[in-house]
Amino acid sequence: MSLLHWHQRLAEAKPLNLLAPLADLLLRLYIAKVFFLSGLTKIADWETTIALFTDEYHVPLLPPQLAALGGTVGELVLPVLLVLGLLTRLSAVGLFVLNLVAVASYYHVLKDIPAALQDHLEWGLMIFALAAIPLRRWGLDTLLLRRSASN
Repeated sequence: MSLLHWHQRLAEAKPLNLLAPLADLLLRLYIAKVFFLSGLTKIADWETTIALFTDEYHVPLLPPQLAALGGTVGELVLPVLLVLGLLTRLSAVGLFVLNLVAVASYYHVLKDIPAALQDHLEWGLMIFALAAIPLRRWGLDTLLLRRSASN
């Protein structure tokens, strides 16, 4: 059999298709953990967080206090929505923006720490996939869509 034939058979394989929601859920759980833990770190010592946003993170166009509050709220709320599968793609876009702002604001340090920069790039790619690839997810979005379709 040709390579093309095997590729077509795999593309049509029902077991692999059934794994898509599980893969999506695992990806959502991983990304949610990364950002939620970052948010918990920020609220654990708010004075240090404000100091970091004042002295280290150079968020463009926003005062440090507002950037710290917005980033922290985003890191605590969006991951929960992502795990629940509620407003999944919108939550992923929000986390993508947070990650992008983090890289842009802290690039002067990240450029000298290749592993940390690589983490942000990988998270960005994972979040992009969550936002861009429409799936039948295990989550509240899918449940609500099914309910509205049956009415």
